[in-house]
Amino acid sequence: MESINAVDKELDRVLGKFTALKNHGLRTVGDLETQLLSLKNELQSAPPESKLTFGQISILSQVMTKVKEATSRIATEHRELHGTVSKVGKSIDKNFVPDYDSVVSDKEFRTDEKMKILDKVICNHFFRSGQVEVGEELAKEAGLAFDVKSKEPFQEINQILEHLKGGNVQSALAWCDRHKDKLHEMGSSLEFKLHRLCFISLIQEGPSRQKDALTYARIYLPKFAGTHQKEFQSLMATLLYVSHGMDQSPYRHLLDPFLWADVSETFMRDACTLLGLSIDSPLAVCVNAGCVTLPALLSIKQVMMQRQVQGMWTSKDELPIEVDLGTKCRFHSIFACPILRQQSTESNPPTRLVCGHAISKDALARLSNSRFKCPYCPMEQNPADARQIYF
Repeated sequence: MESINAVDKELDRVLGKFTALKNHGLRTVGDLETQLLSLKNELQSAPPESKLTFGQISILSQVMTKVKEATSRIATEHRELHGTVSKVGKSIDKNFVPDYDSVVSDKEFRTDEKMKILDKVICNHFFRSGQVEVGEELAKEAGLAFDVKSKEPFQEINQILEHLKGGNVQSALAWCDRHKDKLHEMGSSLEFKLHRLCFISLIQEGPSRQKDALTYARIYLPKFAGTHQKEFQSLMATLLYVSHGMDQSPYRHLLDPFLWADVSETFMRDACTLLGLSIDSPLAVCVNAGCVTLPALLSIKQVMMQRQVQGMWTSKDELPIEVDLGTKCRFHSIFACPILRQQSTESNPPTRLVCGHAISKDALARLSNSRFKCPYCPMEQNPADARQIYF
């Protein structure tokens, strides 16, 4: 945060000089324009064939001198501004680390197979964000093959999101109708939120659409009276304020533009759930996790350099320090072996014993190569009967 504040101060200084230079230039040019217009009017008012008087020549010479001086002064101030702008770049270089190679382990991306996985993740991100042409071009250059059907859901989702941004809910309602059974099983509130927006839109049009709003409510809203009782009551109460306007009613919160953003988020969440996907793309999740982790890695790197410790990455598949990424980046349960007191990894996964207790693979290997007793109960069993657990 201190680094950001330091750069921010330099930016404020630059912006202040920009404003000062602009105001000074406008005043100077405005004064010169006034003098030149005055001189022009004076010359135009003279007879066509008359010669310039000594006074007019003197005034013209003075104005020209002022124009040259003002131009030179503005140019000098502009040149001086370059030094202030360059200080911002120096401040960035001073307060931020330009090279992150020392805190990155690139062994994960050295093989062609893993590079293809990375390319595929990037392509999927483009498809999910609606940039289908960019994703297809990248897939073509990377030699990746994508099934057309795998892209169709993303195209439809992004098309519906664009319609919602434009205030059109019809395509979203049609999507809800096609997936109503699954949405009902999920307990989704998407359809109600869409009909609420339609109803409120009619209410906002005033008394001329009150009858249409009432008809719409009778057709589409009764089925939500049980699951969304309070919201349903609020919507019905808005009919009392149609003639006076919703702005001054107790239900003006229903006019908040946030409701449109909320319904878009709800649609995206439900659509991804039906597709078996997370709301955010894997690439976005990785980038966000990296943004959280990077400052911690830079800090530990500086400490290790001060203590002359080389190589912050170990041979184990883990970070040199523990970083809390929060619940948003936690997608499965975390297992810690009660025997070795170590967190499970891909190479050391959790295993389920016949008796139902769970220990890590390494702990199982250390117990015995033949029959053994469970560390938590007296049941004897064979290590071969243990099964790997997948979270």
